[in-house]
Amino acid sequence: MERMILFCMLFFCSSTVLAAASHRAVKYKQILLTIEKLEPTVKDKDVELLHTPENPVEGCVDTALSCFKNGTLKLQPLNSQVNATFTKAMGVFRKYTIRNPGQQCESSCESYKKKTPREFLKSFAKLIQKV
Repeated sequence: MERMILFCMLFFCSSTVLAAASHRAVKYKQILLTIEKLEPTVKDKDVELLHTPENPVEGCVDTALSCFKNGTLKLQPLNSQVNATFTKAMGVFRKYTIRNPGQQCESSCESYKKKTPREFLKSFAKLIQKV
């Protein structure tokens, strides 16, 4: 009887951990798909260049993701015809929350090079794939 209870507890705990990990993976997959849909609808000329983190150090990934989240809110739609797609994508980015970084990162968003919105989105997609 004790073995059965122990087995059930072990099964329950392991399934809870797997569910939490898969939720994060699903969220990153959703963000990646959103970036791919958003890229052709973003205005790329005559716009503000965005600070684009590239190859962040291991402890600075959450800070880089935060920079990307803030940068996406500065994006502009290419024209009024793509407004629905653009608005939907912005909703996904607003809902996305960054994990609390465990350590302070020495590099801030402003320390990264500024790039065009499409290059910004490509770098964001690379980082999401890496994570």
